[in-house]
Amino acid sequence: MYKQTLGAVCVLTTLAGCAGKPENPVDYLTYRDEPLVQQVDLDMNKQHVLEIGGPPSSQMTRTVEPGTCQDYILNKDGHQQAYHVSFNSAARVDGKGFMTCKQMESNERARANRNTGGGGGY
Repeated sequence: MYKQTLGAVCVLTTLAGCAGKPENPVDYLTYRDEPLVQQVDLDMNKQHVLEIGGPPSSQMTRTVEPGTCQDYILNKDGHQQAYHVSFNSAARVDGKGFMTCKQMESNERARANRNTGGGGGY
């Protein structure tokens, strides 16, 4: 049983590393039944997200890509977890995950710098 559990953790860790998103797979397993995680899909409109998740804890205007981002705090068994839903300029979901909007924006900025060759090298 121990070897099976260890094997499953290794597979999940590997898959998480390949996804390019620094998220903990345990977060998904813990919060997968939360309405925001389970019901919000890509290209869903902002109003529908608000109906599912209620008002966000905060909202910001995105700077790397046009649009906005909403932060939520998921709660389960006394534990809290940040979760974001990002929207494009047409107010449609273009991303979501277990990090804050600020963290997501920082990741997008780093990715954009890598893709454009920016980064301050000589």
